[in-house]
Amino acid sequence: MKTYVITGAKRGIGAAIASKLRLQGHRVISVDIAHADIHADLSTPEGRLAAITAIRALAPEGLDGLIPCAGVGPQQTPAARIARINYFGAVDLVIGLKDSLAMRRGTVLFISSNSAWLMPYDQTFVQALLDGDEDRAAALANSLDGQGVYGGGKQALLRWMRREVRDYARRGIRMNALAPGYTRTDLSAEVREDPRYREAMDDFIAGIPIGRPAEVGDQAAAAGFMLSEDAAYICGSVLYVDGGHDASIRHDQC
Repeated sequence: MKTYVITGAKRGIGAAIASKLRLQGHRVISVDIAHADIHADLSTPEGRLAAITAIRALAPEGLDGLIPCAGVGPQQTPAARIARINYFGAVDLVIGLKDSLAMRRGTVLFISSNSAWLMPYDQTFVQALLDGDEDRAAALANSLDGQGVYGGGKQALLRWMRREVRDYARRGIRMNALAPGYTRTDLSAEVREDPRYREAMDDFIAGIPIGRPAEVGDQAAAAGFMLSEDAAYICGSVLYVDGGHDASIRHDQC
């Protein structure tokens, strides 16, 4: 039995991954704003520190895996919350639990998005995220549209992971990321119901080469593989679980 931590485990992709791991006989420590083993507000530094402290207390023997899945969509206001939860809520936990992961040569699996490279996002904002300057990133986020903050944050996650992968690998920690395409969840339904995003979302869904949106089980299956020993030599990679969407849009970029 292995011990995994999943943030955002209450619903959607996080809940599906948690369910799959539990069915495999593993221990899952869930972190969410409510209805979880650990209640924490990942939109604040204090909430992240509280989560890290609680995780260490529940798993003093270390962690086999961390899946920072908590996130909000582009319709969230103020837009700064998108950056605080989606980026800092993931990266700060990975940094804070590095020693716990190293104890058991654990695995980190980020949940990014196939939207990470779809647009020329504001690079001043992306750089503020990568610099760890939360206040500046939050201020810049509030001057941008929600999709720019969401996609830029997902891009920053991938760039942070790839910059740090060598240091973590030297500690025995594998880091990878999933890049889901449109997936049927409560969150994606909320975004699609927003009149600002409905048409774009419908067009996005219509462009999926495989002919259907993903289900949460598709993402959980991919996550299960990336967390398993079958993926023991995969490190620093991004797995697009999007029905061929990224390839169809960025066919000359690998």
